Amino acid sequence: MSSLPLARSRLDEALTALKADLIHEDGPRISTMRNYRFAIVPYDPHLEYELRERVQRLMFELKDSGWFVLSIDLHALFLRRLKAMEPDDLEWIIESERELAVHDSERSFNYLREELANLIEGPEGLATDCSEIIREHLLARPETADRTVALVGRAAGLYPFFRNSALLRHLDGHTEHVPVVLLYPGERRGDNGLSFMGMLEPDRDYRPRIYP
Repeated sequence: MSSLPLARSRLDEALTALKADLIHEDGPRISTMRNYRFAIVPYDPHLEYELRERVQRLMFELKDSGWFVLSIDLHALFLRRLKAMEPDDLEWIIESERELAVHDSERSFNYLREELANLIEGPEGLATDCSEIIREHLLARPETADRTVALVGRAAGLYPFFRNSALLRHLDGHTEHVPVVLLYPGERRGDNGLSFMGMLEPDRDYRPRIYP
């Protein structure tokens, strides 16, 4: 129990540092690499609701500083993709997964992961939806281009089928230089290792700055 106040303190520290770097007088400084404006804020998955409350405050603070904040919900984007499927195709996947689960839960999981991969992963997956949201905003509000940030959250709703590093890799070059911050439910391990939900093996395929 004693770790939770510390976790909340680290989250506040991360978001405070992120805000300071975004609104820096010389422009966003969330990355040390030129033309690579990505950052990650890891948080304890048990603090999901605290995170959402704190992020709402951050959004108001950024707006008060003249920024436009795009809030991108990965879980909602995934559900939208599911609803866009042909009903018969979706029903087939559901029934097939149920039948496999009766005999072999691991095979059932692998089947579901393969079927959902095209909806989630790869350059045509959720990365495409995120980049479209950014582009549509800039087409509608081009005057905000230098003061727009995208906060990408609700990744926990895609566990265990999702790899955050793949999302950022496929977003690279498709954000019109808008800073993108991934809110990451999981644990930081070492300097640049992140374990999704604190359950999966650490993924070290990360280039963005990890806050704090």
